[in-house]
Amino acid sequence: MSEKLENINNTLDEAPELDDAYFVQADLYQGDKLIRRGRPRSAQTKVAVSIRLDKEIVDHLKNSGAGWQTRVNRILRNSLL
Repeated sequence: MSEKLENINNTLDEAPELDDAYFVQADLYQGDKLIRRGRPRSAQTKVAVSIRLDKEIVDHLKNSGAGWQTRVNRILRNSLL
C-alpha cells in the first residue's frame, strides 16, 4: 500500500464517532429547504446603518456591557417617542 493511502486510512481511523451530540448540531432539511436554527425573525425588522459618534459615547456604551447596540436603539427610540 502506498504511503498516501496509509495516511488516509490512519486519518479515517482517528475520525470521531458520530454520536447523538453531533446530530443535534447537524443542519435540518425539509426537502431541499434548510430549516434555520436560532431566534425566529422579528416582526419588526431593523436596518443596518453606519453612523459616526463621539468616541467617549461609544466607549461608555461598550463599557456598560454586552448589548450596547440594543441600548443605543432604545435610547434613540425613547428620545423620539
